Amino acid sequence: MIRIVRIFDKKGGCCVVMPQLQLPIFPHGTTEINLHLAFMREGETVTYFYGHLPIFSHAVDDIRTFRMIISQIYVSGTATQSELSRVFGVTGISIKRGVKTYREKGVAGFYGDRKRRGSAVLTASVLEKAQSLLDEGVEMSEVAEELDIKKDTLRKAVAAGRLHKALKKKNQ
Repeated sequence: MIRIVRIFDKKGGCCVVMPQLQLPIFPHGTTEINLHLAFMREGETVTYFYGHLPIFSHAVDDIRTFRMIISQIYVSGTATQSELSRVFGVTGISIKRGVKTYREKGVAGFYGDRKRRGSAVLTASVLEKAQSLLDEGVEMSEVAEELDIKKDTLRKAVAAGRLHKALKKKNQ
């Protein structure tokens, strides 16, 4: 690989343009991504190399950092989506999602708290109504029908502890 290096004078003007040869020589034990880029796993650490120089490393089980670095590699033009997909066994769409996150939010986008949807069906008022009906001894199927929600939704809420069934009274 030939890289062009420009040497600037003190005033910021370009005075010398020199081609510089960088050989794609990777350390022993690396897996080549393309002619310029490789990675190596040593113990619990993954290290990425550009030529013979290490450029980044992270823990093997650090998925967020892995997504961030392959997005950076793609955006910088160092590797193509197909090269990354082939070498790491990730889908093209997951690379595209990571690139979108990187372009929209930067590195911080990979480490922020994930957004989760709130309950769409069992709002606080619906939970309150359902619990009062259950406390009166109404069957779950009837409660679901009256509140126009699925019986399975109520069953899951009971299993999660968000609702509780009324205790059955013993006959005397």
